[in-house]
Amino acid sequence: MIDTMNSVQPPRMTALRELRESEQGDPFAILIGTILSARTKDENTAKVVKSLFTRYKNAKELSLAKIKDVEKIIHSIGFYHVKAKRIIDVAKIIHSQYGGQVPQNMDSLINLPGVGRKTANCVLVYAFDQPAIPVDIHVHRISNRLGLVETKTPEQTEEVLMQKIPKKFWLQINDTFVMYGQNICKPISPMCEVCKIKKLCRYYSMRNGV
Repeated sequence: MIDTMNSVQPPRMTALRELRESEQGDPFAILIGTILSARTKDENTAKVVKSLFTRYKNAKELSLAKIKDVEKIIHSIGFYHVKAKRIIDVAKIIHSQYGGQVPQNMDSLINLPGVGRKTANCVLVYAFDQPAIPVDIHVHRISNRLGLVETKTPEQTEEVLMQKIPKKFWLQINDTFVMYGQNICKPISPMCEVCKIKKLCRYYSMRNGV
């Protein structure tokens, strides 16, 4: 996948990798940024997070923020009314229950408001370098197209991938698959002609009768 992307064009960086680099791997920024990134264009996420953390430096400061002030900062992203309240609620819990430190385990993360398995896995991978497989629409689509899985939901895809893929590769899955899904294996009109793994791809075989 990486060879294909490099041979066609410099792949655009995923929102989470850009966020990790711009925020120096700060777990709280990555947690909040991942929540904000849902149903939002990647190019907006990093800009909004940078503006947000210029104003509010940590969980304590964000926990004391007024919803209207946060809404003004994040208004360019999708569902900003809901997300403004949600990230303030998350900040309050991180500050009051965890001393300002983001928890490093799945159970604690998914108990936070608005945090599901995908978001929790993203935090584990991008903030703590813990092996996990965050499954978004790109990971789900490509895994099914390649024939790695035959699943209906991202949750099912995660479960099967965890069984099939050695744990030492888990940290690479999300970033590589998302970049591939954004640049090559697109939802509509995938660039099969340049794909270097098309001979292994069930979708390509079915599409072309080979």
